[in-house]
Parts: sequence; structure tokens; C-alpha cells
Amino acid sequence: MDIRAFLEQGVCISPLERVRIPTGLIFEIPPGYEAQVRPRSGLAWRHGITVLNAPGTIDSDYRGALEIMLINLGSEPFTIRNGDRIAQLVIAPVSRAVLKETDSVSVSIRGTGGFGSTGV
Repeated sequence: MDIRAFLEQGVCISPLERVRIPTGLIFEIPPGYEAQVRPRSGLAWRHGITVLNAPGTIDSDYRGALEIMLINLGSEPFTIRNGDRIAQLVIAPVSRAVLKETDSVSVSIRGTGGFGSTGV
């Protein structure tokens, strides 16, 4: 779903500036789910405005107001106005992993190669 800014007045974001934009939303996410905050592609492409910690995670036990952390990676100041669509929100199930300590791991084609080791 699209998330909109809830502002009394516009907020100008200078290049490389970070801001928190209120949404006016408070909600309760069911246990076993999370909300993922993602950038809007149009804002990112046209203006360099993106979600700072994308994707941001909102846990099911959070009960505060939803604010979106935006950053301007563009070269020009950009103003967010009340009602502007500033992010997208996805509600998704959460898988809980059980970690197991071990002395070895299975072999894979990639092996222990790090960044860029897939050859692509």
C-alpha cells in the first residue's frame, strides 16, 4: 500500500539530508508478521528520494506512530507536502530461524567466495 505524508506544512529535503516524515498512522501488526517500508520508484528515479533503511522493518510488537526516514540522494532540494505518497508498505509473514552451532557447513558450488564471487 502507498503511505502518505501527514504534515502541517511542507518539508524541504536538501541533497544528502535525512528527515523523518510523519504519516499519521498507528497500527497493530499481528504476531508472525512484519511491515516492510520500501521506497517509491518514481520518487527515487525522478528526484533521488528514497527510504533511508530500505527495506525498513516494523515488528509486530511496535505500537508507536509510523514515521518514514527519507534521504535525498538527488542533486536538488525536494519538498514533501501533506498527502504526498512517500513510501510503500508491505505486510509479510516472518519466518523464525533456529540457529544451530556447528563445526562445519555443507559444500556448495560457490564455496567461500565473497562479494562478486559468482562471476556475474
